[in-house]
Amino acid sequence: MMSAATYRRFAPLVALTVALVLPATAGAEVPDNDVPKDVQTPVSEEFRTDTPTLGEVFNGFTVGALSSGEFASEEEIFTALTADDPFYDESVLTGAERPGDLLKSKKVDVLFTGYKPGQLDAYKIMYVTTGIDGSTPVVSTGIMMIPIDGTPASEKKIISYQEANDSVGGYCHPSSHWTGGDPLDGASWSALGPLALMFGKGYAVVISDVGNNGDRDPHGVFAGKFAGHAQLDAVRAAFQMQDSELNPDAEIALFGIAGGGVGSAFAAESAQSYAPELDIVSTVLEGMVIKPRTFMETTDSSVGAGFGFATLLGLEPWYPEMKLNDKLNPVGRVIADVYRGECQMPAYFTLPFVPLASLFAPGIDPITEPSFQRAYDDNVLGHGAPASKVLITSCAKDDSPMSLVPAADARELADTYRSRGTDVSYQPTDCSMDRAVADPYGWGTDLFGMQTIDWIAHNFDN
Repeated sequence: MMSAATYRRFAPLVALTVALVLPATAGAEVPDNDVPKDVQTPVSEEFRTDTPTLGEVFNGFTVGALSSGEFASEEEIFTALTADDPFYDESVLTGAERPGDLLKSKKVDVLFTGYKPGQLDAYKIMYVTTGIDGSTPVVSTGIMMIPIDGTPASEKKIISYQEANDSVGGYCHPSSHWTGGDPLDGASWSALGPLALMFGKGYAVVISDVGNNGDRDPHGVFAGKFAGHAQLDAVRAAFQMQDSELNPDAEIALFGIAGGGVGSAFAAESAQSYAPELDIVSTVLEGMVIKPRTFMETTDSSVGAGFGFATLLGLEPWYPEMKLNDKLNPVGRVIADVYRGECQMPAYFTLPFVPLASLFAPGIDPITEPSFQRAYDDNVLGHGAPASKVLITSCAKDDSPMSLVPAADARELADTYRSRGTDVSYQPTDCSMDRAVADPYGWGTDLFGMQTIDWIAHNFDN
């Protein structure tokens, strides 16, 4: 039985995890992923997803990592929040670097909300990737976490995880999330459950920052080709780390949700040509923007209007013809300047129900503005066909405030991939508010993609 002293050591983190990731009816029976049949395209009989139980989330590894951890010192917590780690200082590239070349690495402690879980080896990495053209060298950073569970790292499978990270500002990205910076970011909170399941199965996890986390200039996180390249090159860089002992021939799964789902989709579509040496077995895509123009129409005047505005700011670094400041009115420019240096939480929730055109000069509609169209068209998913198996699991219907991506777009993407020979499983999630009230546990965990980890495991094993 767990001692009172041990309980006190990790109870605060468990309480926070349960509060935000595992809603209040955790003790209730969790129903199957029951989505109305009229919105389903054919699903492979091979493997059906199902909401994980609490025992699967708080598995032996998770409990062991929490019980063997410790609270950080005040100095460690303060240092993590100061956002000035010299690790992010970039060396000038010589031009001889190749995509995926590791520039440097640093062993770190995983630190979240003041707590350092045990049984994890973690490293910040800095590496070379490429821009949207696939050739311009760019520096990116990321973080790699390897569970210490008795299985050698050389025998571990790899999850390349793109978080629901839509932040345009610096020090707002995963290598901050997991080393004590930006502790309130929703992307990290939404990743707690999936990571617990991944670590419980013994997988090493590599997460790209999609750019240099320490760069104070606006980050082009919404440019899908860049995000896809950064995700693939992060894995290449991880394999170069001798300390990690990962096997370059290891099987890999791509996992992406929301903003990260865009990068994972582009990574899957381009992997055969961009990184053919990587053994990518499967790809999970959840809640991602499939057609940026449609997303802008959906978020306009909605609860997610701030995310629509941020999308423009996160495209502009790679599509400079957008020239947003020239088109914004004074109010829009002030908000843009704030957003460009901030993390998504809570900044992007400050424009609920605002018509996006109200931030632009008279006569400019951000949905139809000609100089934005290349960015929109260039980031539509479905231009390529993934060679890996693909699971798409977005909301089944447009019946929830969480449904900012039209369900029809996800069904269309599944059909597009399938028509080009990709093995696709379309298993949408019931995001309705009826389910949120009746089964908040299943509703919340499925929104975070936790039901997909067994599907990944099944494809690794087969």
